[in-house]
Amino acid sequence: MRISTKGRYALRVMIDLARNGKDTYTKLQELSAREQISEKYLEGILGTLVRGKLLEGARGKGGGYRLKVDPRECSVWRILSLMENSVAPVSCLDTKINLCPRAKTCVTLPVWTELDTMIRDYLDGVKLDQFTRNTPNSEGKIPEDKNWNCGL
Repeated sequence: MRISTKGRYALRVMIDLARNGKDTYTKLQELSAREQISEKYLEGILGTLVRGKLLEGARGKGGGYRLKVDPRECSVWRILSLMENSVAPVSCLDTKINLCPRAKTCVTLPVWTELDTMIRDYLDGVKLDQFTRNTPNSEGKIPEDKNWNCGL
């Protein structure tokens, strides 16, 4: 499993909005500058997040983007599953029904299925608000904190 730039940037934008503008609209240009993501690329990411009902956008003066979800309830899994074609560790788990002709006899399938479950469960347990409580220090490390339980 490899998370794309699109997925990583979407997570960064959601964290940025959770930290800086939960109740107010933030302009695309501000997000672009803070997160160092080109405006054109960011437009596509924001569009997907709006269509996925994680953000809402408003046009005109005072417009921009803001969270449509509660950061305490929005998981990293929800964001990545919206942005990525798949986050499954192997292609045979990309769909709900395993279409692999070897699925019934595959001796490795239980390993991949359990790994897939562990990844989903872990990412579903990491909520946006966890990123708002702690920030990386100058060395890029997250300080130990009893509230920070996602291990990132």
